[in-house]
Amino acid sequence: MTLDELIPPPHVLDRLHAPDKASLLAALARAAGEALGLPPTDIAAALAAREALGSTGTGEGIAVPHARMAALAAPAGFFARLDRPIAFDAVDGRPVDLVFLLLSPAADGAHLRALAAVSRRLRAPGVAEALRGAAPASLRAELLEGAA
Repeated sequence: MTLDELIPPPHVLDRLHAPDKASLLAALARAAGEALGLPPTDIAAALAAREALGSTGTGEGIAVPHARMAALAAPAGFFARLDRPIAFDAVDGRPVDLVFLLLSPAADGAHLRALAAVSRRLRAPGVAEALRGAAPASLRAELLEGAA
């Protein structure tokens, strides 16, 4: 599965407002629940359980919250650029403003492959800066540019 397939245009959220980490995860759960036809409370619970294991804030203002959902048939991704950085307990202590949510079927090897692809793309030189500076209409294109 390519990033283009993983992130359809409606799954890109620009200027998402969230005052804190819990609010952000709840907002992402609502957006994903609506798009995927799943209860947002189930998604939020899965995300909270994963975050309890350790923060998915990978550093440099980026977070990649992820969870496995038995109700899904295929992985689904959502990208959010926040309206302002928030504390996320990231590994480097920096606030987060770029977030990629990954939800995958419970027993699917595609989860790790998708997670690796997303992480590689977001950590590639210049990508985070380009995403921060992208016009709203070109945000998805900037995310996918050069991605396999």
